[in-house]
Amino acid sequence: MAVVDREGRVVTANAAMETLLGNGVAPLAGRVAAELVDLAADTRTWHAYREVLRGRQARLRCTRRLKRPDGTSLWVQVSVAPLPEEEGAVLLSVTDISANRQLQARLQHLQLHDPVTRLPNRTLFFERLAAALERDAYEESGTGRIGLVYLDLDGFKAVNDTLGHRVGDRLLSAVAERLTRCAEAAAYGRSAGAPATAPLVARLGGDEFAVLVEDSTGTEQLADLAESVLRTLQAPFDLAGQRLSVSASIGVVERQSASTTATGLMQAADTTLYWAKADGKSRWTLFDPERNAHRMTRQALSSTLRAAIGRGEFVLEYQPLVGMAQGEVRGVEALVRWHHPQFGLLTPNRFISLAEEDGSIVQLGRWILATACRQARRWQLDHPGRAPIFVSVNVAVRQVWDSDLVADVAEILSETNLAPHLLQLELTESALMGSAGRPLQALQALSDMGVRIAIDDFGTGYSNLAYLSRLPVSVLKLDGAFVRGFQYETPQEGGTGDDGVPNPADEIIVEALVQLAHRLGLSVTAEGVETDAQASRLRRLGCDTGQGWLYSRAVSPEQIGELLGTAACPQI
Repeated sequence: MAVVDREGRVVTANAAMETLLGNGVAPLAGRVAAELVDLAADTRTWHAYREVLRGRQARLRCTRRLKRPDGTSLWVQVSVAPLPEEEGAVLLSVTDISANRQLQARLQHLQLHDPVTRLPNRTLFFERLAAALERDAYEESGTGRIGLVYLDLDGFKAVNDTLGHRVGDRLLSAVAERLTRCAEAAAYGRSAGAPATAPLVARLGGDEFAVLVEDSTGTEQLADLAESVLRTLQAPFDLAGQRLSVSASIGVVERQSASTTATGLMQAADTTLYWAKADGKSRWTLFDPERNAHRMTRQALSSTLRAAIGRGEFVLEYQPLVGMAQGEVRGVEALVRWHHPQFGLLTPNRFISLAEEDGSIVQLGRWILATACRQARRWQLDHPGRAPIFVSVNVAVRQVWDSDLVADVAEILSETNLAPHLLQLELTESALMGSAGRPLQALQALSDMGVRIAIDDFGTGYSNLAYLSRLPVSVLKLDGAFVRGFQYETPQEGGTGDDGVPNPADEIIVEALVQLAHRLGLSVTAEGVETDAQASRLRRLGCDTGQGWLYSRAVSPEQIGELLGTAACPQI
């Protein structure tokens, strides 16, 4: 402590003050107090100090870093307070807080660094990322771009589960060292003179790491870095007698700093990392805006699918199933369409897989079934003079598992007063051939009810012929791939079926399948019939029913009604 007069000079000081400031035997009396503790370093503190000396302010407290005469430095807390008025002076107190500051710095380091790898953690990473994206932080000499290499280790969980977390932690630490070396090498390679600042390597949690490249020079630089990381991690790790080999999946994003945000950059990196894993792991993948737009579209469709069913955004179109012998319409296949308010008319391949993933296929499938049966009954009433046609509806296996399909069908047939034999349910070959337990029981119950069961896309899945004989199936639908080579009347010598050239083997396969089906008491429908030549050859092979653009595309119920008034099926 020291007593300071109103002019700012030290009147007297205790020995602790002299020891703290490192002045040795040099007396402090008469010295300018502000110079001893650096109170004039900034304008605000200097003004406050002057106000205390003049008695206009009660107290001043601040923190200063002081340099001693011997070259060492320390952190102190300075406090200035007035003494009784008759003293005409103030009391200056200086407290050494160096130990506290060191502790705070250590705690802050621990707070911002991962204890296992000693790399910056998620908190510090996002601080650096936010700072890099601030426009005020751009330097004229910089590129104004930013890059991110985001990775996680393939199969790291298996290491923890089989060898224990201690070995897992050692592996993470070894990975961190290799990533750091890659970053340092990348910085050295960018600089022609003095080494550039190395990219920030951080552990974001678990087995996830990120390498942040500020002022990146383009996607080529990030691709080189990702390739270097991938190559470096593929070398085996020797850890306390354990030799481990790991790989990594890497997402790479590089873009203008001004046009992105921390959230946007991380979302893009996370999406790209997912692509790398989906594409087979042990690889790096560059962010693709078009692929991401498709993913976002799928997400938008998925989030609105259930509500769209309630809003009535779905409609059915119908494609005729035509008898090959006489050319009459025997039935129709119901095909669902989604009139999306944003994306327009969507075909099933855009949304059926989404409906199967989130379970809304049950709700949508029941609506399709009820709508198709109701329409089939209406055609029957509108055309009493001709034989009624059946309606074929596609069914997903999840509808069998997640709902009582048998009860739904029975209820809908009762409500619409449609005969069971006028309803055909189509399941894909892969779904039917794998059926057991509840699905098989449901199909048997439906068949016993009189409903026709058809195998769709036959010949492209399991083709388990022994199992086929035990399924309650009445119709095989040959995949269009077999019919495609039938578009010429006469097979060309040496044809393979590619690029419109027929393959003689297709006719042999189709003939064998038709004969097999007929021997099992099944009828055969050929899909993808587009030319008269195809229809003629299928007819000679004994195919029962054809479906394709030769007869009609999928059309509205009203257009099907017009067809039913003709003896044969003209082209639409």
